[in-house]
Amino acid sequence: MRARELGLPLGRFKPGRYNAITDVAGVLVGHSTIIEGPPGPLAVGGGPARTGVTAIIPNDGNIFMDRLAGGAFVLNGAGEVSGLTQVVEWGLLETPIMLTNTMAVGAVSDALARTMVEANPGIGNEHDVIIPVVGECDDSYLNDIAGRHVREEHVREALRQARTGPVAEGCVGGGTGMITCDFKAGIGTSSRKLPPVHGGYTLGVLVMSNFGKMHNLRVAGMPVGEVLAEKFRGMPRRVQNYGSIIAVVATDAPLLPHQINRLCKRVSLGIGRVGSYAAHGSGEIIVGFSTANVVPRRTRKMVYKMKLLLDARLDPLYEAVMEATEEAILNSMCMATEMAGVNGNYVPALPLDEVRRFVDATRPIFASVKLRPDEPAVPASEDEPVEVQLGFNLEDAPPTRVRSAEGMPFSTRAPPDDGE
Repeated sequence: MRARELGLPLGRFKPGRYNAITDVAGVLVGHSTIIEGPPGPLAVGGGPARTGVTAIIPNDGNIFMDRLAGGAFVLNGAGEVSGLTQVVEWGLLETPIMLTNTMAVGAVSDALARTMVEANPGIGNEHDVIIPVVGECDDSYLNDIAGRHVREEHVREALRQARTGPVAEGCVGGGTGMITCDFKAGIGTSSRKLPPVHGGYTLGVLVMSNFGKMHNLRVAGMPVGEVLAEKFRGMPRRVQNYGSIIAVVATDAPLLPHQINRLCKRVSLGIGRVGSYAAHGSGEIIVGFSTANVVPRRTRKMVYKMKLLLDARLDPLYEAVMEATEEAILNSMCMATEMAGVNGNYVPALPLDEVRRFVDATRPIFASVKLRPDEPAVPASEDEPVEVQLGFNLEDAPPTRVRSAEGMPFSTRAPPDDGE
């Protein structure tokens, strides 16, 4: 079951219809899952295989021709997302985002490039070249990673299967062989829908989660991992692989690239909530994009106009992305099943009954808490919404009605006389 079904307190903002990254209109997700051979001795090239590919298509049109504002943040760089340098440099996303295992990055990048050239024959001639965005995590504890089982047909399948609506989670796609805090994990997703007073924007997160040690696990702030570590004390577990996590953030809020970078930073706070401390050998890499503005590749215009959200209005999105990230990681674990693979290595599923026991014990405490997601985003020292203070709606305000370098909503009226 998903984490929310356990009754966990997972923040004050409500999820979208599917509680998935696909709640952001136009975003599609597809998987190709590879499970071949019974658990047993590793035979490089012969398995067992426990891996796959996940595709995130940022819009349901042509992302190459209709590019989106993009950004990223690297908390710890012992991992890789190919194409990320260009995303950060240009502030644009122009390919789907693919997730797979570490040694399949090249194969997935090559296959995605081939499919994009087929759809856009002008690439590399009439148009610029592309650098596909492909993120990776190491699944070698369960998967014959050196056997290179991910092939072009799997990339095509993931793209072909991409849909809106509910997203398969756990041991699917790129998350098939992934582990989190010594329990089986994989793909997880969650979303938040901001109330109208915060703009009514939708935000979604999808993770391929593969980090951490059992004793660090926190579930809704509760030290579940410390208790479970005693129960599973004698269980063999991976010790050489620090793991990683790749997160993808999508929103329909009108954000510029620098704002998307800042939003991606806050994803790392959600990762930390579950127990990550970004270990030396771990890679925590976040990619984000906004669907609000489409930047056309082909235009006769010299100037392109974009809508943008004032920086002062980002705080609700920061809070929402932290909540959604935490829930997405927990979903990746709660929806995963136990798995055995290479050399008989075995990874148990998160014992949901134990988690429910923690929840039941704390339920009386949370029962009296009243969540207030509709409270206006105003400075703590103010009693009124900014619109009331200024006498006009900020979205309709011309530049001369507000001031300060960051566009902060300060009134232009003179300050009160202090006697000097």
